[in-house]
Amino acid sequence: MNILDKIIARKQEEVAEKSSLVPVKLLEKSIFFEGKVVSMKKYVTDPEKSGIISEFKRKSPSKGLINGAALVEAVSIGYMQAGASALSILTDTDFFGGSNADLKEARKFNFCPILRKDFVIDEYQIIEAKSIGADCILLIAAALEPIRLKELASFAKSLGLEVLMEVHDGEELERSVCDELDLVGVNNRNLKTFDVSLDTSLELVDKIPSNFVKISESGISNPSTLLTLKQAGFDGFLIGENFMKSSRPEQAAYNFIKEYKKLLAEEEKVGI
Repeated sequence: MNILDKIIARKQEEVAEKSSLVPVKLLEKSIFFEGKVVSMKKYVTDPEKSGIISEFKRKSPSKGLINGAALVEAVSIGYMQAGASALSILTDTDFFGGSNADLKEARKFNFCPILRKDFVIDEYQIIEAKSIGADCILLIAAALEPIRLKELASFAKSLGLEVLMEVHDGEELERSVCDELDLVGVNNRNLKTFDVSLDTSLELVDKIPSNFVKISESGISNPSTLLTLKQAGFDGFLIGENFMKSSRPEQAAYNFIKEYKKLLAEEEKVGI
């Protein structure tokens, strides 16, 4: 049983527990439920912004504890002040040390789009995402049958949420891509082995239909890598661990984005 299988098995238990304790009717009464969704697609592709989706992540199965002291309020506000286009907030507790409270906290202080980063396998989690203030949900192709992924994406759209589908290889992309998606992310980290390779993104970028916003995820630690990925055709970049491993993630994001913008300006100058 690989780590993804373990996470999904636990998620099934979690959904059963939560849905028996907090019924859908109660989730729909949340102050966030009727809130207007902020478009991740729009913010990531805005030429005035960096295209970076900055992630708040305390730990991961591959790295263990990354940052146990960071506060959501300070980091999320700092990320946006640094020039990030959007936020990604881990809400899985057992494997990533996150919680729904983290996303609610980020929502309270930021107007930008927020991705609920979790392992969605059920409609209940999508209603829950809307009730905690998320604008976009993640659907992982490796964890869902294509028909199920399409159903969940369609359900998310019915609530006004945007959908980011994550793939790890060409086969997943081919079998799972559907009209109900808004963004397609290529995870450079293999969820089964945890090996990271940016080649995964470069190999798949042209295979993603052009009507989707293209995101490269994981293993991005150098601002110059963003130039390579942008030239290859990516619109956005999801970066978490590289910022979170710093004692002040928001400062790390500020330095990274400043350097990236500098490189971008230099490249444009050369282009002129």
